[in-house]
Amino acid sequence: MKKPQIVVICGPTASGKTSLGIELANKINGEIISCDSMQIYKNMDIGTAKPTLEERSMAKHHLIDFVSPETRYSVADFKKDADKTIKEILAKGKTPILVGGTGLYINSLIYNIEYKEENTDLDYRKELENIEISELYNKAYKIDPLATSKVSNNDRKRLSRILEIYHSTGKTKTELEIESRKELEYDYKIFVLSTDREILYDRINKRVDQMIEQGLINEVQNVLQKYKNFPTAMQGLGYKEVVEYLDGKITKEEMIEKIKQESRRYAKRQLTWFRGYKNAIWLDSIKNTKEENVKIILEEISGEK
Repeated sequence: MKKPQIVVICGPTASGKTSLGIELANKINGEIISCDSMQIYKNMDIGTAKPTLEERSMAKHHLIDFVSPETRYSVADFKKDADKTIKEILAKGKTPILVGGTGLYINSLIYNIEYKEENTDLDYRKELENIEISELYNKAYKIDPLATSKVSNNDRKRLSRILEIYHSTGKTKTELEIESRKELEYDYKIFVLSTDREILYDRINKRVDQMIEQGLINEVQNVLQKYKNFPTAMQGLGYKEVVEYLDGKITKEEMIEKIKQESRRYAKRQLTWFRGYKNAIWLDSIKNTKEENVKIILEEISGEK
């Protein structure tokens, strides 16, 4: 029996995924499922480059703007929510289109990873909180170099997670993910949107300037006033740097430069991650027009090449 088809549009930050996803959704009677670990949060719009209300009115979007910043939301939560949403879209006779740049979220679906409940050792977690970030990275790298190489060297949450998994199961995160892959229910067609690195970096720099102009600092202040605890939300790129600025640890100029630098590093890690998708088709977001990229996708998914 033929498996239902799902289109995946992924790529680094600032590569044009949102507009391409909307264009495609309107061509194939599709609905978009966001695969972005920051766009899930309410009241965090500018720093996450969330699709605008106007863009969301052009195509139905799911898993955006629905989690409180005070809530801890894991990849296992995403997998459960995304699976349910995919089934609902297919039941309407429409095509699910996964759009985003969070590799963990995309992997959970395209490899159909089953996440098992794990007991959290709070004493061990506390112990990790007191370790210098550089030492934390080295510890994680010794245990699971593959998983660690995909994480920023200052991402305390994800580095700690690699160590916690090994501590509680005796197996690495990489081993567990391979073991927990189930047979695929769907036929995933993966497209990676990118362009020349220098052009991409220039777009990232301009996007950061635009976010500042749009009021990113005010957005962070409002979120800090509205909510009390931030298990993961304020660790997001762009947000933690603004918090440093508001705390007087860095100047505004340093904050802007730091966001640009960390965003470029993130894009580089994303590109490395997506190169691991052996059957993916790469699309140039600058040399090709949006219409040309849609045409390539339509040919691929219809098999009419």
